Amino acid sequence: MCKRVTSVVMSEGLSFPSASVALLDSYLPSALPESRPFVTLTFATSLDSSLSLAPGVRTRLSGPESKAMTHFLRSRHSAILIGVSTMLADDPGLNCRITGLTSHPRPIIIDPHLRWTPSIEDKVLRLSKEGQGLAPYVITGVKDIPATSASILHEYGGKYIRVRSIAAPGENGRVRFDWHDVFGVLQSEGLSSVMIEGGGEIINSLLNPPYNSLVDSVIVTVAPVWLGKGGVVVSPERVEDTDGVPVPVARLSNVKWHPFGSDVVLCGNL
Repeated sequence: MCKRVTSVVMSEGLSFPSASVALLDSYLPSALPESRPFVTLTFATSLDSSLSLAPGVRTRLSGPESKAMTHFLRSRHSAILIGVSTMLADDPGLNCRITGLTSHPRPIIIDPHLRWTPSIEDKVLRLSKEGQGLAPYVITGVKDIPATSASILHEYGGKYIRVRSIAAPGENGRVRFDWHDVFGVLQSEGLSSVMIEGGGEIINSLLNPPYNSLVDSVIVTVAPVWLGKGGVVVSPERVEDTDGVPVPVARLSNVKWHPFGSDVVLCGNL
């Protein structure tokens, strides 16, 4: 995990003042030992609850102040987790871009069917080679890993981790993971806190019962924009009571709202 700071200066010229750090501190991992990793669900959304304009389309929502906040959050977690669709669409670096930083979160990529083929051109591996980040651990359900892909990851310090997969009903052979298994594996790898950044399928899966009980904190950046219909929306599956009446899927407690530039950041606990 990246070292704790009271005032953060970004290599991109962004800053995150100590007063803002204090606003978020109670929602972040502590040093106390846990039986599973501390899980923070964090993402940026539009006013119509969209993460992007369309699947696979990179959409910038965060302003400079909330972007600096995101990098600060990365500095306080030992791992950062995304789905393979986000990896393919964004080619992210998944590091902490803080001036003088000597440690970074471990990128975790959820890739059940090995859709991502590692290449030395990938930003996450280039940064790893330059000492500005770590190579990813790839969570997959595939038994036979291509030798070339395994060799590239191993060369940079990453690896594949096979996790028991579950058939996704009605999805033509697609599989998913039990999040208890995923977080159990990360705990065994010595990763005590995980920052979930996306994408939509990952976020919605974790908000669904029974997995939302695994989420400790939620930190959402709300940008002052409507993206319109057809976007990737944060909206977990409908839940009904025993009489078939719809009920809320989950509700936040200990809620606080903070302005960061033109964005508003919502913090809460599940």
